[in-house]
Amino acid sequence: MMHVGREVLPAVEERGAIAPEEMPGVMSDAPAVVLRGLRKSFGSQTVLDGIDLTVKSGETLAMLGRSGTGKSVLLKLIIGLQKPDSGSICVQEQEVTHLELDAMNELRKRMGFLFQHAALYDSLTVEQNIAFPLKRHTKMTEGERSDRVKELLASVGMEGDLKKMPSDLSGGMQKRVGLARALALKPGVLLLDEPTAGLDPITSGEINDLILKVQEEHDMASIVVTHDLHSAKTIADRIALLHEGNVLIEGTFKELEQSDNKFVSEFMKRDS
Repeated sequence: MMHVGREVLPAVEERGAIAPEEMPGVMSDAPAVVLRGLRKSFGSQTVLDGIDLTVKSGETLAMLGRSGTGKSVLLKLIIGLQKPDSGSICVQEQEVTHLELDAMNELRKRMGFLFQHAALYDSLTVEQNIAFPLKRHTKMTEGERSDRVKELLASVGMEGDLKKMPSDLSGGMQKRVGLARALALKPGVLLLDEPTAGLDPITSGEINDLILKVQEEHDMASIVVTHDLHSAKTIADRIALLHEGNVLIEGTFKELEQSDNKFVSEFMKRDS
């Protein structure tokens, strides 16, 4: 189904520790992420003006829109790095907007976040970067952590780079390590902020393939903010296009391409 506006058309730092067996996200038939009436302003500028979205477990939603339309702000609201002015954010059946800090930190353990620039710790090796959340938030032994880190790096094609520093890595390699770290605690929700930004077309394709591989191996809900139309077409089950603070249209990539809305049509025909 394709939704245009409100019409339906046919067609961080955290605390505490968890045992290894407790790492997977909560399994439920309920939607993984539900946003209702979400609003956020900065001063006199309204960025989000009543966002309604639902993301199911196992589904990948790509968020498209012009620069400054609030796509990255939306991710920060979901993970609790910013507070909305009003509205509801429900993640794995927990209302984020009312959570105290300790409860929010517990929920964050079930959410993986790939920052736009990977945000690796410059002073830590690749191995130490990925081990960081495992050491801080699980009861794994050193040997178990080491095995998990190697497994994660192998899953992103970086198994031979454990001892390298972030400064030794290309942009694409940093994204791979960032993705591995985001998956460390086996999250139920994965948030990706511009995963192909600043990468050449070949490396972007490799990151897209990696995201598809992750989707096949993990039953997660994923929300991907991107300007890359090819990436959105490749990895997303569904697209939501933000415009003037609202979801202007949502549906499959093909449905958005076939829309007769002038803004949607022009946006989808632009160079990626």
